[in-house]
Amino acid sequence: MRKTFDPKKTVVTPLPVLIIGTYDADGTPNAMNVAWGGQCSDHHVAINIGHVRKTRDNIELKKAFTVSFATRDTVVAADYVGIVSGLKEPRLIEKAGWHAVKGELTDAPLFEELPLALECRLVREEETPEGEIRIVGEVVSMSADESILDEKGRVDLGKLQPIMFDSAALAYRVVGEKVGNAFRDGTKLK
Repeated sequence: MRKTFDPKKTVVTPLPVLIIGTYDADGTPNAMNVAWGGQCSDHHVAINIGHVRKTRDNIELKKAFTVSFATRDTVVAADYVGIVSGLKEPRLIEKAGWHAVKGELTDAPLFEELPLALECRLVREEETPEGEIRIVGEVVSMSADESILDEKGRVDLGKLQPIMFDSAALAYRVVGEKVGNAFRDGTKLK
């Protein structure tokens, strides 16, 4: 038997814990935790944020942002940048214990403590019927700390240990266990 839920209690999983990095007009780095986002094509990402956000203002200003992936080791700081706004706390990055370095291809910060990051250029932003802002960015570069690479030089999610937001339990969970082989295991049913 199945139980039916209110659509406002929708669970879509996994929801990656994305850290959006931006610079303001003075070059001060900012970070925001976003669970409502992800990859929407091979080289595009989309995120949804509210209207009054320093992140949104910074993206409109610089036309650029970074998307990094929160990890098991960064869960406390990642949660902090999700509950405290850069509009109210100018020392947000310092309090999170992160160190920002300028991206190579965009005017947006990379955070040394977050080992996997995408540099993005703003493609478009649109208002959703719910009053949120959907921001689409083109990925112009992906960089990874060597500590999370496998022996072939590919990103290893087991080493990265990215976290996901569990919207049903209001919790963070670790992603990483391999349970199958994509584009291969299903061939057993042919």
